[in-house]
Amino acid sequence: MKRREFIAAAASSMILPLTVNGLGVKSFNENSSLVKSIIKTNAAVSDRILVIIYLNGGNDGLNTVIPLDQYSKYYNLRSNIAIPESNVLKLSGNLKTGLHPSMTGMRDMYNDGKLAIVHSVSYPNPNQSHVRSTDILMTGVSADKYSETGWAARYLENRFPGFPANYPNAQMSDPLAIQIGYVDTTTLKGSVQPMNVSFEDPVKFYQMMGQLGSVSSEGLPCCDAGELIQFIKQQQVLSIGYSSRIKQAADTGKTLATYPTASATNDLSEQLKIVAKLIHGGLQSKIYFVEMGGFDTHAGQVGTTPLEGMHAVLLKKMSDAIAAFQNDLKLQGTEDKVIGMTFSDFGRRATSNTSKGTDHGIAAPMFVFGTNIKRQGVGTNPDLTSDMEPPTTTSGNKNQDIKMQIDFRRIYTDILTDWFGVTTATTNAVMFGNHKTTSIFSNVIESTGSGSWPDRGIWTAGSMPATSDYVRIKAGHIVDVGQDLTVRNIHVEKGGELRLLGNYNIVTTG
Repeated sequence: MKRREFIAAAASSMILPLTVNGLGVKSFNENSSLVKSIIKTNAAVSDRILVIIYLNGGNDGLNTVIPLDQYSKYYNLRSNIAIPESNVLKLSGNLKTGLHPSMTGMRDMYNDGKLAIVHSVSYPNPNQSHVRSTDILMTGVSADKYSETGWAARYLENRFPGFPANYPNAQMSDPLAIQIGYVDTTTLKGSVQPMNVSFEDPVKFYQMMGQLGSVSSEGLPCCDAGELIQFIKQQQVLSIGYSSRIKQAADTGKTLATYPTASATNDLSEQLKIVAKLIHGGLQSKIYFVEMGGFDTHAGQVGTTPLEGMHAVLLKKMSDAIAAFQNDLKLQGTEDKVIGMTFSDFGRRATSNTSKGTDHGIAAPMFVFGTNIKRQGVGTNPDLTSDMEPPTTTSGNKNQDIKMQIDFRRIYTDILTDWFGVTTATTNAVMFGNHKTTSIFSNVIESTGSGSWPDRGIWTAGSMPATSDYVRIKAGHIVDVGQDLTVRNIHVEKGGELRLLGNYNIVTTG
């Protein structure tokens, strides 16, 4: 076994800027709201946390986020598993979209402005193999490319250069990332070794590390055998070095919210409860990774009624756990520095099968949650006529998939650039390319091309600008307006054009 193969198997003081938007900071005293805002923002960037929730198996998006504006088409595609329209959870301010009736916790988060739905997420030339598609999503590459490192690991390697040499240290005494579980995720796989520490229980982890004692690097054999043993010892040294900090944070942190009763130690609620305690206990880890299995629902997705069955149970566990976690962060006073996101292997077919299940598909919704999201929808409900693949069915093939609207790498890009504050150049390097923003952390929506105002394809957010948006028409783009508009403001860059097709009113509310 080669060393790289072995490692893969074993790896399971802010400086205030001189100017801000051209304004000299010295022109404001230390008590000014601008200076306070700058200080708060910069401090927050260095202290921000991402929680990644992997829904293992490929979640059925169409029974998770239900297009109420096309209910009859939805029902006809999957009549044996369709959620009754009267039971779909309605969303505040969004009459077109609803959630599965088991998802009351996440419904409440949406209504509180703390949950965003990213519609029809996938990537070009999608792969419907669990192994390959998950690898693409975890490494952040195109379908025809491969990477030895995870997208989040590359970010951490850039932020903490030289890791693992000389870590922990005075500047970063805590693990860079934490995974609840023992099989290391590819998402956090670095170029040398995993960027995370993995465990299921922080106290037991500390006890186990204490039994190892000190680790010596003397007397190693030469060549490949020595390198492999050195790698294992390096893993042990890091784990021992971090174990006391992890236990200290777990002992200090308190559970302030009520979590659902767990049926097993690896339930999502138990994992997120540990994450919340570590955050409350002051652990400075930047990324947490948790996982929930069971979403490969080829058969028995629903029970005697569509409101029962495997998928309903899974969605309730997910929703209740995430809602409890968000409430815990609120009670801690830490929710402003944490965002979370879900992802799954792929979506499932729009058409159900005869076994009351769904087979591997293409696009599915992601959720992004926290108090710092600026919009609650990226993209639109999939059009169950024009967004289908293939567009029409035949007597020999009734199966249809939902096309991609949003490339998953755009969400990762926004997390790196707008959440963690990474420069655009660095983000492009981490993500192996330039992926346009979705504006999920911004109330500014930009044009991405020319077209008519209602065309979702010409806007960064994948939908027509809302009344709460600031709009920027980029240079070289012509946007045709054939209706009255109300937005916060519109800025047309030099070389861009907002072309009125008639006597229409444009109202800006400032």
